[in-house]
Amino acid sequence: MVETKREIERKYEADADAGLSDLPDLTRVSGVSAVVDKGVAELDATYYDTADQRLAAASLTLRRRTGGHDAGWHLKLPVSDGVRDEVHAPLSDTVPHAFTGLVRSRARDAELVPVVRLRSARDVRHLVDEAGGLLAEVSVDRVRAERLSGGHGTAEWTEIEVELADGGDPAFLDKVEKKLRKAGVSRSRSTSKLARALGETGRKPRTEAVVKAAPVTAGDHVLAYVRAQRDAIVELDPAVRRDVHDAVHGMRVATRRLRSTFRSYGNILDRTVTDPVQDELKWLAGELGIDRDREVLTERLTAALDDLPGTLLAGPVRGRLRAWAHARRSGSRRRLVAVLDGGRYLDLLVTLDALLATPPLRGAAADTTEKAITKALRKDFAKLSGLVEEAIGLPSGEGRDLAVHESRKKTKRTRYAAELATPVLGEPAKSLVRDMKALQSLLGEHQDSVMAREALRDLASQAHAAGENGFTYGVLYGREELRATYAEAALPETWQSIHNENTF
Repeated sequence: MVETKREIERKYEADADAGLSDLPDLTRVSGVSAVVDKGVAELDATYYDTADQRLAAASLTLRRRTGGHDAGWHLKLPVSDGVRDEVHAPLSDTVPHAFTGLVRSRARDAELVPVVRLRSARDVRHLVDEAGGLLAEVSVDRVRAERLSGGHGTAEWTEIEVELADGGDPAFLDKVEKKLRKAGVSRSRSTSKLARALGETGRKPRTEAVVKAAPVTAGDHVLAYVRAQRDAIVELDPAVRRDVHDAVHGMRVATRRLRSTFRSYGNILDRTVTDPVQDELKWLAGELGIDRDREVLTERLTAALDDLPGTLLAGPVRGRLRAWAHARRSGSRRRLVAVLDGGRYLDLLVTLDALLATPPLRGAAADTTEKAITKALRKDFAKLSGLVEEAIGLPSGEGRDLAVHESRKKTKRTRYAAELATPVLGEPAKSLVRDMKALQSLLGEHQDSVMAREALRDLASQAHAAGENGFTYGVLYGREELRATYAEAALPETWQSIHNENTF
């Protein structure tokens, strides 16, 4: 059984012989009624990483620990400064399969090996309120670190930890810190015990010559954007596996931004190299979209049902929608995790790494950033104009539906191209981003209506086969048709306004 908790803590420097008795009186912290002695725990933890420390480089820690109240395997994933999600699994002799999946985007196919052993004597106190409720845990840890691979030697130190109770207000840690600072206690310079152990027991880092930065070119700018999207995919991987809210959407957007960049800035990155990568990104986005599209449809149909008066509800419509959504979700979740565990996804990550290491730059990559990026953005906007005007000129029906959908996809690409251009072009690019968001919202409403009608036909068919009343599905279908009609009617004026405001 794997469990996750949010850990919010702060670490402080301490003298080697410090103890809890050397700390200031923490009952004087606002809200603290008593400081309860919880004794000393002996902890023995072995930390795992790749030989080249890929997890540590990403501030991930993976350990097997005995002793204390939470013995077992722990994987800590960074959220923000001082905040981590700690995933816990029972003790076993090998790294739990769930954990190898959660670190796979970082470790890739490298073996996870023991790198450091930490043995700690943890002297613990609980800060409690008047009702005896836990506010925070304060401990003084005497740590001995032993390097197991990638270095040599040992290190010893003492540190203070203050960990907020589950569900506590982070502002309480500010109050404790204020008291500690008045007593001369300062924040630790290391983000974790592992980071300090690696720093004090590893080989000395190689000294590199200082190289003067070259002027930023169009190629530099585009590659920085590509790198940011690659990093987003890698960083969101564990959250997607854990089904964290909006993680799938975030990863899908990163894949779209990469594809859009490769297509829009083909004058900078050679498309004979990036087109095959685009194909793989399209595949990944499609796999991610199975789950995301289900979320969007379920939310839309649920809201539509909530908006209906009771007199228009006939049969077990809500129950059938829940069952339909659950069945789709269950299947798509299993499939998505299998995709992330598969070789094709891993090969894509390796390919992106290689592309960034040896970028396929074209001649325009050496141009001034403004010139090359403006040219690419102007080309995207011209293509979008043609698609939108074609959609406006078609009669309502399947042909217009397809044309609107193609316009929507091109709108997204133009928006992402403008986002990349914003640091270079300033307000003109920002204005285009705003306009593309508005247009995307309008076209998205139309496409969501098309998808909702397909889902309603499916639901109605299932209901009919079960002998249920299909009236409500017909009502919802008619409303969706009306929403699409409104979107189509608004498109000409919206587009005319956008076209007049932008000079690309």
